[in-house]
Amino acid sequence: MEWSFEQVAGPFNLTEGPVWNGERLLFTAIYDREIKSFDPSTGECSVFAQETGNGNGMFLDQQRNLLVCEGAGRRVARYQQDGQRVTLASHFEGRRLNQPNDIVADNQGRIWFTDPCYYDRESMELDHESVYRLDPESDGSYSMSRVTFDTLSPNGLVFSPDQTTLYVAEAPSVPRGKRELRAYPVQSDGSLGEPTILHDFGPHRGIDGMRIDKDGNVVAACGWPESGPGARIAVFSPSGEVLEDHAVPTSPTNCCFGDSDLQTLYVTGYSGCLYRGRTHRKGYVQ
Repeated sequence: MEWSFEQVAGPFNLTEGPVWNGERLLFTAIYDREIKSFDPSTGECSVFAQETGNGNGMFLDQQRNLLVCEGAGRRVARYQQDGQRVTLASHFEGRRLNQPNDIVADNQGRIWFTDPCYYDRESMELDHESVYRLDPESDGSYSMSRVTFDTLSPNGLVFSPDQTTLYVAEAPSVPRGKRELRAYPVQSDGSLGEPTILHDFGPHRGIDGMRIDKDGNVVAACGWPESGPGARIAVFSPSGEVLEDHAVPTSPTNCCFGDSDLQTLYVTGYSGCLYRGRTHRKGYVQ
């Protein structure tokens, strides 16, 4: 079954970070420094938040607060329901983060995020681009640990349904490094074991953002028109088998299942638009 995608909002300025909140689809317009809100029942797209520091990846925590990677702000922030914005992480070992990109939270309340640097590398204070884990402390703060030591440019990340595996998109810009879908086992202490390389994209653009369906498959925004299989949504089994490829009308940046049955896939991309398509798959809400 081929998925057909229609444009439902935009164009804005490079869209990313789609999150379904149960009623609306929230997504970032990175260089507009805004979070947008799309209502599928009316087709209305409005401004949810402004001055987001080039907000990129987002995730809803257990309290339904919005976790936001602010790339230009070089921080991870929590946009609370009372309107406050709280900085959760901005430095590691006394040095500023690079460019927080994508984020998830687990069922223990721990927050995991990627910190690549795709622009202005001369401004980097750290000498690595890694995945981090934030552990909640009793006083409401978070302690911070680096959990990858083999990543050159980590981007999207998502947990398996049982949260024993963290999938990470290793996604340096072509032709620098390798573009891979990696599966890291999550150890009991929160550290990550040695990864399994599930898919190697070779010289082509790899995965930017991704989600999990209810069957535990990775649904990934990947590719571009310049080379390889093209701009698409690819579905990978937990073992790395390519189950499906679906063409999309833009170089995709991320995707998210939404609507009441979680069978509509929303896609953001370089065109600055928001797209949606009905699928035969159902999203898994973490």
